[in-house]
Amino acid sequence: MVEISSKDTIPYVEFADNANERTPCVLVLDCSGSMRGEPIKQLNAGLQALERELKDDIDASSRVQILIIKACGKDEVVVSADWVDAMNFTAPVMEAGGLTPLGKAMELALKKIEAQKTLYDSCGVTSKRPWIFLISDGEPTDYGWEQAAEKCRLAQQSKKVIIHAVGTQGANLEKLAKFSLMSPKRLTGLKFTEFFLWLSRSVSCVSKAAPHADDLLRDINDWNEE
Repeated sequence: MVEISSKDTIPYVEFADNANERTPCVLVLDCSGSMRGEPIKQLNAGLQALERELKDDIDASSRVQILIIKACGKDEVVVSADWVDAMNFTAPVMEAGGLTPLGKAMELALKKIEAQKTLYDSCGVTSKRPWIFLISDGEPTDYGWEQAAEKCRLAQQSKKVIIHAVGTQGANLEKLAKFSLMSPKRLTGLKFTEFFLWLSRSVSCVSKAAPHADDLLRDINDWNEE
């Protein structure tokens, strides 16, 4: 089941008021039962840090767009925050429960990106290559997730998207690796805040880079477990 908890597309007036080139960024978050307690608390703290950091960056606040997809329940995929400019982004409060339908969540992410790119084009707004960050403390539990993972790799191979997989404690990195052409990273402990601060600064750099510039990623030592 795919549940959309907010509007499907942002209103055109947002582009009329702000015609800057956009950098789309999708967060696919595993909020399964194993995230209960301190992990979900730290995840929410990290999302709040992301909100503050992006809003404090004058350029990123008007150029970066955020979409958050929550994977939870048995097969539920919820859009917890639909496409919104960073200046208007409010970090949703995530709750943990159920299993981990990462395949459905990533398929939805690709569909939302494709629809948003069509909207950009129809409104005459240019955009950078979208980013998807898949963050999980386990592994996909939904039927057909491997086919969804293959769609993700093909989309990345076609340069339609950049996909980064990040596993927290307990994550099956071998399975997460199937969603991206790049090797997954592992979060040290519960350093969600450090990760989201890094993400904000990285996406800010990309949003301000010259057209067709290489994708930039800042040093990951603050949160990556070697």
